[in-house]
Order: sequence, then structure tokens, then C-alpha cells
Amino acid sequence: MHSVFRIGDIRKLDKKSPLYEVDLKLTSDDDQQLRQLTDRIREEVNGTGWYRMGHLLLKIGQFDKAEELYMALLEQAPNDSDKAHIYHMLGMMKYGKGQYTEAASFYEMSLEIYRRTLPEDHPSLANTYNNIGGVYYNMGDHSKAVEFYEKTIKIKEKALSPDDPDLALSYNNIGLVYKNMGDYSKALKFYEKALKIREKALPSNHPDLAASYNNIGLVYDTMGDYSKALEFHEKALKIKEKSLSPNHPSLATSYNNIASVYDNMGDHSKALEFYEKAHKIFEKALSPNHPSLATSYSNIGGVYNNMGDYSKALEFYEKDLEITKNALPSNHPSLATSYNNIGMAYSGKGDYLKALSFLEKALVIFQKSLPPNHPNIKAVTSSIDNVKKKM
Repeated sequence: MHSVFRIGDIRKLDKKSPLYEVDLKLTSDDDQQLRQLTDRIREEVNGTGWYRMGHLLLKIGQFDKAEELYMALLEQAPNDSDKAHIYHMLGMMKYGKGQYTEAASFYEMSLEIYRRTLPEDHPSLANTYNNIGGVYYNMGDHSKAVEFYEKTIKIKEKALSPDDPDLALSYNNIGLVYKNMGDYSKALKFYEKALKIREKALPSNHPDLAASYNNIGLVYDTMGDYSKALEFHEKALKIKEKSLSPNHPSLATSYNNIASVYDNMGDHSKALEFYEKAHKIFEKALSPNHPSLATSYSNIGGVYNNMGDYSKALEFYEKDLEITKNALPSNHPSLATSYNNIGMAYSGKGDYLKALSFLEKALVIFQKSLPPNHPNIKAVTSSIDNVKKKM
């Protein structure tokens, strides 16, 4: 094994300097946690030669380098099978960059080639169905996402053992869709299935285990069980701090989630502290028009809104809206959330005409993209009624 260090403490040298002092501890060859983690990563990075290099680049978030490599491989692809694989990996790359329309295009090109020779329920199609489901989810089409995730699960439950981590991934994905559809009991059911598999199959510091803790924490937060939510989010953060670099976007996601719980508990200063930690990472790690950066602006705006500082809230909500309008389809629920947030901030300021305009835009999108009994539709309808009473 090459030299690998554990990161201890990270300290800024002084307020004016951009330099940091980092305490490193050299690991030993008999470090069992590190060996388990690296063995698992080797298993997860598939392929040989340049194909394996491309997969590794995707795993570590080097999307531009992966794109350059895969486009070069595509020009030299000797057969349709290789082309289908490369299109699939290009879809993964675009998905990682938040470019969902382009991701869907590459995945569909891959699927078209595979369908020429394989039946609909062939095991080789499971990952493509799964990834197409992910694209539809991020584009706000939850029913389509469930359709493709169910195809994936049907194949995997026949082809894999009940404790296979790949099956856990599919349970996790469909759980996420149900959470965003407002069906929290179904979401929790699938998240717990995924966690049960991962706790058996993965080392205790594996990032996928952190993802399961994180997702269960999100459901408990939404259900109002904040102590349970913090318990699971802190488990996720503990793993990520050990296994990821200090500027990894996944670490920022945990900071975001912990901030959300504190905000819901009414501890706004603590919430702002964690949201700002997350935002600094997103600014360094993501492109300026990435949807996750928009969400980060929205989260900070939400804290200021809850503190009654509506002008400051609008400043961040408008930054969120600018990115969201450019990055996502016009009927995406996240765009409706942006309009809703701006409407509520204007309502707080007493500008009810502007508030009504933005809230009605939000309602139109929610009604198109969500089930009729979704809590978001009920909430924005109630807000519109309240604003009309004040006008």
C-alpha cells in the first residue's frame, strides 16, 4: 500500500492568510479500517485499462477529466457493446455535473443499443434503468422515476442475493422518490431495507452507510422527530469526516441536513453556522449553476426568513431562483419551492401583491408535478388564502 495519512486537525494560520496547517498521521499497513475501505473501493471500480480509469475518475468526482477520456474512447470503440457502455458512463458523468437533460440523452442511447439484443428484464439493463430513474427524479417526474426504479428492483431481487449492496442502492433510490412525493412511511420502509443490507455488507466507515443514515435522518426531520433526525445525521457526519476530504460535497450535504434540524428546532444561529459551512464547500466544489448551490442559497435564505430578516432572505432566495430557472425544467418542484419562498418573504415584508404573484406561480407548478394530496400543495394553498385575507 502507498503512503496514506489520516487527517487530524485543520487550522488556518491566521485570518489574512489563505494557508492552513494540517495535522497528518501516517497509517500503518495493518490499519484494518483503511484496508477494508480500499478493498471495497477496488471492488466497486469496474472494468480494465482506460475503462477502469474512467470509472475511478467518476467515483472521485473528476467529471471533466472523465468526459475527456470517455469521448476519446468513444471514437475508438470497436463495437456496439463498448459504445453502449461508454454512453452509459457519459450519462453518469453528466448526471454528476447536474446536467440532467444531457444525462438522459446518453442513458437512452445506451439503452437503445442494449435493447436490440436483450430482453426487458435482463440483469444487464438494471443499472441503466436505475440511472434513468435518477434522471427523472432530478427532473421532477416522480411517477416516471418510480416506474424505472421498480424495473430495477424487480431485476435485482431475482438476480442478486438479499444482502447485496447493489440491491440496497435501489431500495434507497425509490425511498428517496417516495419521500419527495410526501409518502414518508413508504420512504422509511425502503430506507430501512437499504440500511439493514449495508450494515451487514459494508465496513463501518463506508460512505454508502453514511448515505443511509443521512436519508433516514431526513425522513425523521420531515416528520418532526428532531432528536431521531439529529441522531442519524450525526452518524452520517462522523463517517464522512473520516472517509472524505474536507471539501467534499457529500460532507456539505451532512452540514446542510444538521442545519435543517436545528432550524426546525428554532436554533437559528446554529442552523446558520452549519449552512454556511456547507455553502463554502459547495462554492469550491461545484459549478456556479449547479442545483445544489441553488439549494444552499435557499437554505440560508430560509434561516433569515425564520429570523424575520425578510430583506436578507430575499437576497439569498433570488440567488437560488436565478440558478434554478437555468438549471432545471420549468415544471420542476424545486422551481415551485423557489417561487414559494420568495412569496413568503414578500408576505413577511407586507408586500402582499408580490407575495401573491410568486405563490400562485408555485401552486401551478406543484399542481402539475406532485400528487393532489401532497403537503406542499396544501401549504402553498393555505399561504395564498392567508395573503388574500391580508390584502
